[in-house]
Amino acid sequence: MSAHDKAIVIPCSGIGKVFGSVGREATYIVVDELRPGTAETLCLSLLVMGDQETVERLRGVPCIAADGCPKACAQKNIELAGGMSAASLRVVDTYKAHRELKPEGVTVLDESGRKLARFLSQEIASAVDRVVAGR
Repeated sequence: MSAHDKAIVIPCSGIGKVFGSVGREATYIVVDELRPGTAETLCLSLLVMGDQETVERLRGVPCIAADGCPKACAQKNIELAGGMSAASLRVVDTYKAHRELKPEGVTVLDESGRKLARFLSQEIASAVDRVVAGR
């Protein structure tokens, strides 16, 4: 894999699902706090609808999916849009490693959900680092 200036992190849009909320929160942590300038995000719904500007933004840029469930909607839609998949992470896998953090809430995550999002954000940030470094 060659080095890139940035990666696009595309979170699950599982509206009304707690793992979708965790994936989105983790993405915002990466984009806003952990890797500003090297990670950005875009709206999965626009990608699904085939929004031309969104599809163009993703072309030629490595993408990291942060899916809430095994259906892997973010990952599948990256591929359907012709995007370059660099990594696929699932909230449920992070949860399996941290079962003590059972998230509650949907529109607003509880403390366990926020902690789980922090763990996932570290995994996403590591994937961004690998993409930017070309490993």
